[in-house]
Amino acid sequence: MSTPARTARVQRETSESSIDLSLDLDGTGESDIETSVPFYDHLLTAFAKHSLTDLRVRASGDIEIDVHHTVEDVGIVLGTAIKQALGDKRGISRYGDALVPLDEALAQAVVDISGRPYLVHTGEPAGFEFHLIGGHFTGSMVRHVFEAITFHSAMTVHVDVRAGRDPHHIAEAEFKAFARAFRQAKALDPLVSGVPSTKGAL
Repeated sequence: MSTPARTARVQRETSESSIDLSLDLDGTGESDIETSVPFYDHLLTAFAKHSLTDLRVRASGDIEIDVHHTVEDVGIVLGTAIKQALGDKRGISRYGDALVPLDEALAQAVVDISGRPYLVHTGEPAGFEFHLIGGHFTGSMVRHVFEAITFHSAMTVHVDVRAGRDPHHIAEAEFKAFARAFRQAKALDPLVSGVPSTKGAL
C-alpha cells in the first residue's frame, strides 16, 4: 500500500499580508521563496534545504510599516501547512535533535511532534533582538517566527543558542538547527507501527 502524500497548500489573506504557501515534507529541499523580506527568504531557504522539505512561498504585506506582519504571518501559515501535511502522524519518528554550528555561532534545537504547542527559546545574546540584520530584519523576529510555527504546527520546540557573536550567523544557525531536528522528527520510521504515542494519538 502506498504512503499518502504529505503535502499541503495554505493561503491566507488579511489587511496586513497575503500569503500562498505549499510544501512537501518528503521532498529534497527544493525551495522557491519570495516574501519581500530578503533575509527571511534566506532563512526559509535554509530551513527547506536542511529539513528536506520542498517549500514554495509567495508573500506580500505592509512592509512599508514594518516587516513584522509579513514575517509572522508566513510563520503562521508554515506552521499550519506542516500540521496539515503531517496528517495523523502514523509512522513518524516524532523526536529530533540537532546541534548546528555556523562559524562562531552554535545552536541546538529539539523537536517533538507532540500535538502540544510549546516553545522554549533561550540563549540569544543581550541586544540581539535589536539588531537589524541585512538592514530590515530585526533580531526579535526570530523568536516570533518560532512562536508562530510552533503554535500552529502543534509541536514542542526547544531552541538554545550556545554561542555566537554575529547576528546573521546566530539567526541562521537557529533556523538550520531547527530544520535538522524537524527533519529527524518528521521522518518515516519503518520500525514504528501506527502513531508513536502511548495514548494512540498525537
